[in-house]
Amino acid sequence: MTKISCIIPAFNEAPRIGAVLQAVLDHPMIHEVIVVDDGSSDGTPDLADDFATRHDRLRVIRQPQNGGKSRAVASGVEAASGSHILMLDSDLLGLDHEHLAALISPVVDRRAEATISLRRNAPRVWRAIGIDYISGERVMPRALLAERLDELRALPRFGLEVFINELWLDEELRIAIVDWPGVESPFKHTKRGGWLAGIRADISMLGDIFRTVSPAETLRQGFALRARRI
Repeated sequence: MTKISCIIPAFNEAPRIGAVLQAVLDHPMIHEVIVVDDGSSDGTPDLADDFATRHDRLRVIRQPQNGGKSRAVASGVEAASGSHILMLDSDLLGLDHEHLAALISPVVDRRAEATISLRRNAPRVWRAIGIDYISGERVMPRALLAERLDELRALPRFGLEVFINELWLDEELRIAIVDWPGVESPFKHTKRGGWLAGIRADISMLGDIFRTVSPAETLRQGFALRARRI
């Protein structure tokens, strides 16, 4: 039986994580929800703890220091008990039960071995290609990551998605690309207090990606993943 463990890494997302939790908690296809707070200073873990008092399937893990998304997800994978992992970013806007079911169903129905979302505000070039290769919303077998926790923790802060892409391609997984027309991820400048801060954050993220795989490899990943879609 397929059991889904939802892992939500979070850092200073108090204004947004509540809406994500409302969408995932009590969803009939999700076995458990694990929020990994990555050293937040804005009350994010307290808000998650408040949800946990009302939802038995929610656990909150507090990382003492901010170590980046890769380490946070590794902690979630280590704590998870399900056969499959549902990764979700904690800042999603417009997420509902139907979006989650669309992402989970291809794996539960065995039509695909992994799924990845394509959000409404994904960059136009990625929507044109037909895949957002660094989407943070995915479903995959837990074992794929559980066997590589040390490697996950050694990744750059935002090298996780391209590392997972390589695993999917190496394992030749059948992939479903799930269109999420009603879901958005806020742009960094809206979260960081201005365009300059947002640009700096994007440059830092790209640096982490290119420390994990080369620029040429990121391009290859996008087309190779698309070629494996069902």
